[in-house]
Amino acid sequence: MLKVGICGCGSISEFRHIPEYADRPDVVLAGYFDTARERAEKSAQRYGGKVYDTAQALLLDPAIDAVSICSSNKYHYEQVMAALKAGKHVLCEKPMTTDTKKAAEMNAAAEKAGKKLMIAENFRVAPAHLKAKKLVEAGEIGNIQTFRAVFGHRGPEFWSAEKKDTWFFKKDQCFVGCTGDLGIHKIELLRWLLGSEVKRLAARIATLEKKDGDGNPIGVEDNAVTLLEFDSGIFGTLAASWTYQGDEDHSTVLYGSEGTMKIYDHPQFPITVTRSDGEKSYYETGRIPTNDAQFKTGIIDAFVDCVINDTPPLVSGRDGMEDLRVVETILRAAQSGQWEENK
Repeated sequence: MLKVGICGCGSISEFRHIPEYADRPDVVLAGYFDTARERAEKSAQRYGGKVYDTAQALLLDPAIDAVSICSSNKYHYEQVMAALKAGKHVLCEKPMTTDTKKAAEMNAAAEKAGKKLMIAENFRVAPAHLKAKKLVEAGEIGNIQTFRAVFGHRGPEFWSAEKKDTWFFKKDQCFVGCTGDLGIHKIELLRWLLGSEVKRLAARIATLEKKDGDGNPIGVEDNAVTLLEFDSGIFGTLAASWTYQGDEDHSTVLYGSEGTMKIYDHPQFPITVTRSDGEKSYYETGRIPTNDAQFKTGIIDAFVDCVINDTPPLVSGRDGMEDLRVVETILRAAQSGQWEENK
């Protein structure tokens, strides 16, 4: 049995990590830590396991084999490093840390320890994305030329346990806003779908609407629009937003030489393909989890399986570092107002 500890018992743990671990017959939820102790106690009462007084106590406990790091972004580095040095496998929420130098150190520590370091990018296991990858590789729409990717919802305060006092709004705890919360999902997805790395980009970010619990504008961006150019020559736009009202927008559109593929853009069919001759195909694959509709993501299964079977992580620490590099470049380009090389 794999004994798992949870570091950070907020919404992402409550609705995704913890229940998905509990669904595995080969996993025991062994321990929990949260700065708000009552959250950890609530999880322990429901699923069993021990409540720890500090993150270090959980991470260093030899009775725990693997951990999920679900704390605010600024704590990822120190908690992941402590867990790896203590000989534990790690599943870390995105973004993996606050800068690529720290990300490189985390990857080196995982290699030295001989332990798995996986990033919790659930878009990689969303059913329509898996199907889309196969269709792209089969040449369903020819050579991809451009794209349009969007991820937006009404904001983390409607999801986070702290509501308007959420750490997502505090720059000293997250370092980045909707770009690191939502945009990074699409960055990872595009790198994987296109099989290419971001070469350069231009970006605009802004805080248009969100205010903290005191009524002041938040310290990070709530909207971002980026023009991305990949090494392959493919280019397109990425929009991330915390101010989209109504349903979440997870859409990705790929424009190819022989057709157009729309992913999570149709209310009934997760994938639609329109070919250059006008012929259309509709694919009924599974849905994607949203803040308002929670169900199994598959990312926990992927992590547990890679640990138990000693296989490479689905989304590696290197992937997490490259995703973070793009986020850093977006912030740099938004500040300079110029095209920036992704390096």
